Amino acid sequence: MASHLDPVFLARLQFAFTVAYHITFPAFTIGLASWLAVVEWRWLKTGNPLYAQIYRMWVKIFAVAFGMGVVTGVVLSYQFGTNWSVFSDKVGNIIGPLLGYEVLTAFFLEASFLGIMLFGWNRVSKRMHFVATLIVAVGTLISAFWILSANSWMQTPAGFREASGGMLLPTDWMQVIFNPSFPYRFIHMVTGAYLTTAFVVGGIGGYYLWRGWHVRHARIMLGMAMIMAIFVSPMQLLFGDMHGLNTFEHQPVKVAAMEGIWETEQGAGLRLFAWPDQIGETNRFEIVIPKLSSLILTHDWNGEVKGLRSWARADRPPVAMVFWTFRIMVGLGMLMIVTGLVALVLYFRKELFTTRWFHLWCMAMTPAGFVAVVTGWLVTEVGRQPFVVFNVMRTSETVSPVAGEAVAASLTAFVVTYGLLFTAAAYYILKIIGKGPDSDTMEDDAYGSHGVKKPPLVTDMAAQTGGKDV
Repeated sequence: MASHLDPVFLARLQFAFTVAYHITFPAFTIGLASWLAVVEWRWLKTGNPLYAQIYRMWVKIFAVAFGMGVVTGVVLSYQFGTNWSVFSDKVGNIIGPLLGYEVLTAFFLEASFLGIMLFGWNRVSKRMHFVATLIVAVGTLISAFWILSANSWMQTPAGFREASGGMLLPTDWMQVIFNPSFPYRFIHMVTGAYLTTAFVVGGIGGYYLWRGWHVRHARIMLGMAMIMAIFVSPMQLLFGDMHGLNTFEHQPVKVAAMEGIWETEQGAGLRLFAWPDQIGETNRFEIVIPKLSSLILTHDWNGEVKGLRSWARADRPPVAMVFWTFRIMVGLGMLMIVTGLVALVLYFRKELFTTRWFHLWCMAMTPAGFVAVVTGWLVTEVGRQPFVVFNVMRTSETVSPVAGEAVAASLTAFVVTYGLLFTAAAYYILKIIGKGPDSDTMEDDAYGSHGVKKPPLVTDMAAQTGGKDV
């Protein structure tokens, strides 16, 4: 009996599920590693043990997230061989080395010094430990460099030629690595990772303040997180605009889907809300701000924006998903900017650490970065369809010759396994957060093996007061 399950759709769904699950962990660890380096630097500079206690708490969370990122990242590599073997065969000469460079220059670096970062406290000098933290932080950025270079090349391919049989071969590695969209996508993603971490840290700090737990630590967490919200979230808006202009130049059909524009328009309006109808080639229930899309995309009130009807139906991405995920990402970015502005006002009013409704708001914003990252990747990847290498190779031409039932079975297995993994990781992380910074395991003597004399501390009465600092 012939199969009624579409292997192309299922292979895409499986990769979308695994990559969306995976990207949340690198997005967190990239920012968290850099933040831990800043926290340890503050401890070395000030000698304040609160910073060291915060570090010791969050490095445990980093270890869990890093491990989950490694495990789920390995699966993606295997899928290139199981579900996308034709893609691997035709593009492997370009994508393979880029992914290999990531392992050689980043993963080995991170793995080598992660042990010192996690277990070197009281075993190596304080400077050596700080260097290990810095190296791990740099390693996460190098990893992001190569992964985003490979993915950006699939968006804006350059520096290659097509050989017999449709095989793509590199002709200029500098053009391959630094392809037209790479610089914009790299800075946009790294900034998004920093904001993801900032809002997680800020949310936990807000939670502690709201409960009255670990107040001294929580003030540091929330304060540092809001510095990122105040300064970095507006920068992300600028980086996003630059990335959007680059996409408008190289992938205008994706931008047309993001904006929900069907007809080519002079002075195109910005659709705040719409329900794209791909079959009818129109939008329902539109709310439009006149000419604003043209101003954003062309910096001209009357600039021309091509509509989706400029491309054949077979060359258009799924419009509704691209349209709505883009709005979710931008909406969360605007909420981050608003959060930073409110924090700035509260800081000058000396109410940042006492305003309970704001602490609740920070708690609600804890997952905002994760959602923004995932929806941003959906815009990028779904907006590239129906091509796996934009305008060069179609997704339907690169899937492995496997039955739909086999892909469905492995997808089910991934959903179940990843669900169990996430539950276990979340349980352990929540236990760490529930315990909070531990002030009793810092040093072995009055000075500690790191050589910083411990000043008198207000006694931590966690055991007697349910985790509260007195």
